[in-house]
Amino acid sequence: MTQETSNDLLNFHRSYQLRQDAFGHLDLVWSDGEIVERVTPVRAFPFSDPERGLSLVDTEGHEVLWLESINDLTAADRALVDDVLGGREFMPEITVIDSVSSFNTPSTWQIQTAQGKTQLVLKGEEHIRRINGMGGNMLLISDNHGIQFLIRDLAALDKHSRRLLDRFL
Repeated sequence: MTQETSNDLLNFHRSYQLRQDAFGHLDLVWSDGEIVERVTPVRAFPFSDPERGLSLVDTEGHEVLWLESINDLTAADRALVDDVLGGREFMPEITVIDSVSSFNTPSTWQIQTAQGKTQLVLKGEEHIRRINGMGGNMLLISDNHGIQFLIRDLAALDKHSRRLLDRFL
């Protein structure tokens, strides 16, 4: 058995809690007093199953704790993790596509998101990706600045938005 494997088995039976430092970073505090500073929560399946699989990694990217479900956290720890994930995983959600400048790329799209009206420049059709899972109705659109926009449910878009989008799919 390797040292890493024995550490994983040891961590499986240890209790812990999370705390946030003055700068907003998370620390993992094990029941024996050991502290892993500045851990980062990472979802295993952020789009298709955001509740399943959560890893806490250290500053070097090594996993220090794995949870089968984010719901395995205590209410206090869940609030801390949700706050950190909310800042890391910000992704505007497209609710309406008002217009597109051209059906050739690059094209400028006038859109509405949950955060308000904006525009994005689509460099190429390859920057629209279907996300597997959840019925396959999700799309991820990357603009020319690398910002990721999410369409959570293609079928929920209005008819005009779907018609414009269909020209690119």
